[in-house]
Amino acid sequence: MSLFDWFDNRRKPGSPNRESREREIADGLWTKCPACGVMIYTKDLRANAKVCPECNHHIPVYTQERIQQLIDLDTWLPINQTLRPTDPLGFRDRKPYRDRLREIQEKTGLADAVQTGVGEMEGLAAALGIMDFRFMGGSMGSVVGEKLTRLIEHATQNQLPVIIICASGGARMQEGMLSLMQMAKISGALEQHRQSHLLYIPVLTHPTTGGVTASFAMLGDIILAEPKCTIGFAGKRVIEQTLREKLPDGFQSAEYLLSHGFVDAIVSRPQLKATLAQLIRLHSPQPTAP
Repeated sequence: MSLFDWFDNRRKPGSPNRESREREIADGLWTKCPACGVMIYTKDLRANAKVCPECNHHIPVYTQERIQQLIDLDTWLPINQTLRPTDPLGFRDRKPYRDRLREIQEKTGLADAVQTGVGEMEGLAAALGIMDFRFMGGSMGSVVGEKLTRLIEHATQNQLPVIIICASGGARMQEGMLSLMQMAKISGALEQHRQSHLLYIPVLTHPTTGGVTASFAMLGDIILAEPKCTIGFAGKRVIEQTLREKLPDGFQSAEYLLSHGFVDAIVSRPQLKATLAQLIRLHSPQPTAP
């Protein structure tokens, strides 16, 4: 009997061998943290909102997972699902913009880079917009701007707080000036919402950059961010060349912005729903005492 046969005979009945363990990993039962490398049981990782329990690294999550994490079961009602982008400029880089849109829509199952709707958080009604970085880097085109504007107007009309989960590389270059116009359009809708004395909370996730940062991402009554996410307008090299100054390391991190007053709080993802619900509760009109 070889040494390997002896160890095989010593293995407890029912214990997984190497082949079965590799098959479990291949089948998605285990997930490797991209930051610290620890292997995490996928079901436990999802239960912890896809945050590594060892190093607190926030693994990216996308639209449907965000809805499940933030919205009470069976209370989500989508808004403006039928809006789809077009190619108003006939733009072409390495391939036509129209073809690029069709490919990313088939790949992600999304119409564009944001989903909007209303739902409840711990029984409290709210309007929610969720940007999805998988769709052309979460870039802000005409449809993203229109859907967010309509969401805010719906919230203003129905006296609802607005929450936008931000994740974007900025304005969508394939739509040129039309994409830049969305910054002003969304900001105008938010001003109307503010004048109605209603709450707006942007949640900045990794990454939040470009025209999104320069507009609605930084216009919140209370601005929240996930730990260690990148928040900024332009890249470090571009800013250094423009200012002709050396910038500190990590100056575009959530922690740096918190220390300099640009962000109000950093909230870990497992606590995000409870935090948002508490903020909505605190800013809801209280009944007048008799």
